[in-house]
Amino acid sequence: MTSRVLVALRVKASPERAFEVFTREVASWWSPNTLFQFTPRSPGTLAFEPPSDRREGRFTETLANGKVFEIGKISVWAPGERLVFGWRQATFASGQDTEVEVRFEAVGTETRVTVEHRGWDSVPADHVAKHGFPETLFLRRHGEWWRDLLDAMAARAQTGSG
Repeated sequence: MTSRVLVALRVKASPERAFEVFTREVASWWSPNTLFQFTPRSPGTLAFEPPSDRREGRFTETLANGKVFEIGKISVWAPGERLVFGWRQATFASGQDTEVEVRFEAVGTETRVTVEHRGWDSVPADHVAKHGFPETLFLRRHGEWWRDLLDAMAARAQTGSG
């Protein structure tokens, strides 16, 4: 079984609104964390570029110097239902890729947003991205960060802004 983080939270918004905030408004709620930077020059501005007939979708970070770092390709873009994208840090070697799956499930007038960040076993224990933490502690810290991110996303979704 793959090392993973699993976090779920109910959001006072429709699945469509929650998906919209998660993807199109990511720069408004995402809080950088020095433990989980994508590049040594992070933080930059994050963006999801949805797939189209002409190009693959991708998740990116645009740094202050204008350089764009591709965090990962989007493999599933199903508005209001599901999003799956690759997640890699600049220090990851080939084959050290993780994947994030986000599910949006209506629960009454709310939406359960579930984030599963999997594939951490592809990143060696001594990799700089894991900061020397034992696997269990690393996954717990990463899960806490995802929980904080979802809290911020939920607050943004509730405002009706956008």
